[in-house]
Amino acid sequence: MGENGSLYVVDYGKAEVRRYQSGESQGIVVAGGNCLDQLSSPRCVFVDRDHSVYISDGGNHRMMKAMEGEKQGTVVAGDQGEGNGLTQLPCPLGLVVDQLGTIYVTDDGNHRIMRWSKGVTQVSVIVGGNGRGGRSNQFNQPHRFIIRSKR
Repeated sequence: MGENGSLYVVDYGKAEVRRYQSGESQGIVVAGGNCLDQLSSPRCVFVDRDHSVYISDGGNHRMMKAMEGEKQGTVVAGDQGEGNGLTQLPCPLGLVVDQLGTIYVTDDGNHRIMRWSKGVTQVSVIVGGNGRGGRSNQFNQPHRFIIRSKR
């Protein structure tokens, strides 16, 4: 849910993200397809305070940002194909964006959680990335996570 009460739905099969206002049954497409401004196998969505929509675009190995009122999305992370390099996201899933614009994403394909600081092209691995497994420094296809603020 967005702060304004809008509901955002990722439709994996249609490769789109729709926004529904209270009482609407059709909604509007805020992102979709498979070109630069489109999607392939979207997995997760996050809406920030500015109503920008961040999408984990699994089929295109990237994270996209669709700003309110813009016709074309922007690549904010990944888009370097499959692989295990620090700029690659073979299967991005869950994501969170903090108040500073830092993007956190689960990289299911490399079993790690990564962080992109605003304005930086290379990512840092927060945890995982040591192959698939059951040890304390390994994940087995992480999907979602939560970041809690200190109070």
